[in-house]
Amino acid sequence: MPLSFELSPELSVIVPVYNEEGNVAPFLAALSRQQGVRLEVILSDGASSDRSIPNAQRLARELPFPLRVIEGPKGRGGQLNRGAEAARARTLLFLHIDSSFEDPLALRKALDALREAERPGEKVAGRFALSFHFPGKTPLPYRFYEAKATLDRPGCTHGDQGFLVGRAFFNEIGPYDTALPLMEDTFLAERVRKAGRWLLLPARITTSARRFQTEGLLPRQSLNAILMNLAHIGQLSLVHCLKTSYRSQGETGRLKLKPFLAPLDEAIRALTDDQRRQLWYRTGAYVRGNAWQLAFLADVLTGSVQEGKGGRVLVFYDRFLARLIDNRGGDLGAALLTRLWFRLTLLAAP
Repeated sequence: MPLSFELSPELSVIVPVYNEEGNVAPFLAALSRQQGVRLEVILSDGASSDRSIPNAQRLARELPFPLRVIEGPKGRGGQLNRGAEAARARTLLFLHIDSSFEDPLALRKALDALREAERPGEKVAGRFALSFHFPGKTPLPYRFYEAKATLDRPGCTHGDQGFLVGRAFFNEIGPYDTALPLMEDTFLAERVRKAGRWLLLPARITTSARRFQTEGLLPRQSLNAILMNLAHIGQLSLVHCLKTSYRSQGETGRLKLKPFLAPLDEAIRALTDDQRRQLWYRTGAYVRGNAWQLAFLADVLTGSVQEGKGGRVLVFYDRFLARLIDNRGGDLGAALLTRLWFRLTLLAAP
């Protein structure tokens, strides 16, 4: 049985909430099955208009851990930051509300693994291996992202894996970015990678694919890739309209790329010729540096992936092919292909 009502919890679970009345009860029930860990749960609400918070407060009396609700404006980055400020434990776990653990000792094992890794004084954060919930066989794109989430490479770590981090380290690499309405978890993950290292925790987290299914996997991943590139080359200011555009689509279902791509195209056209050349060349270098994902996809297709390592095709790519294209010609070629992709995507976008 979890001993969770101790005055000093060893783990603060922080969950952003916005209109999740159908997910609150299953999430809390699943978390109640965790054993051997003193935890508190903080629901950071973003002005929900449904019964998310009343439902949570009604269930609070029956839970084996203390539950607190904090309120503020909508915005996942800000909600996560407010949750971290309210947390009492020295270790924080940032979770999505559609996440769960099959192993009742998942959190105990994760805490022990993180503390063991921290002993030499290293700066470490942990993330879980990821599984998407599907009733039958998991579709290929999701199997690819599951396998990719175990790799310790830039762009592979995201918030749906859960972020387990000590408060001191979070204070160093945080807070979450609030400038954009998405990708705050990915940007934090890369700051962890620069300041310390990521640990793959000895447990698996299951999450829903609802966000990708609602918005569309291809448009969502296309937008994520564009933002990751712009962040990498220091040009996020070109998407100044993103917060307004994304918020206006929040309740409409499938993600439409044109409201993002058209203003971005105008912003790029407003640059000087030299600035545009530099933008596309640096974009090409970024894309070329991510070409390993094609090799990794081949490993997923052939079933040769080893958790956290990839497979034979990725090993061959890293040893030989990556060196062949790591030059100005490779960057220029990738830049031309990316620019063509951008134009075609803009033309085809609804």
